[in-house]
Amino acid sequence: MKLLKSIAVAAAFVPMASLSQAGDPAAGEQNFRQCASCHGIASPDGEVIQRVSPTGPNLWGVIGRQAGAYEGYARFSSAIVTAGEEGLVWDEESFVAFLNDPSGFLREVTGDSRARSNMNHRLRGSAEDIYAYLTQFGS
Repeated sequence: MKLLKSIAVAAAFVPMASLSQAGDPAAGEQNFRQCASCHGIASPDGEVIQRVSPTGPNLWGVIGRQAGAYEGYARFSSAIVTAGEEGLVWDEESFVAFLNDPSGFLREVTGDSRARSNMNHRLRGSAEDIYAYLTQFGS
């Protein structure tokens, strides 16, 4: 229950207009360039959409995935693993809030004022568009 309440508080990081608008996958593909130095997109059968980097986890199937949980990737912060264990799953609201302020979002959802994300980059551009782009890959 604490996590759900915290997610509602974290929604304050998301502009209200973004909650009512769907993102644009084509714009998200362009904006994904900001993500590509650390993240890739590759299907389980080996189809590579975006070269996978060892820095960040593969984002194939990230939408609907438990936060801080990707088999074979061990560099998640303890805060994101805790949030995932407490029930955080990447949906549009949580994904957009996280991209806008990774550590701030984790502080809100975990209730830990010292929580930090290993992702230091704050997105420049439309997180909603990147979300729409990533919904195409995986279940």
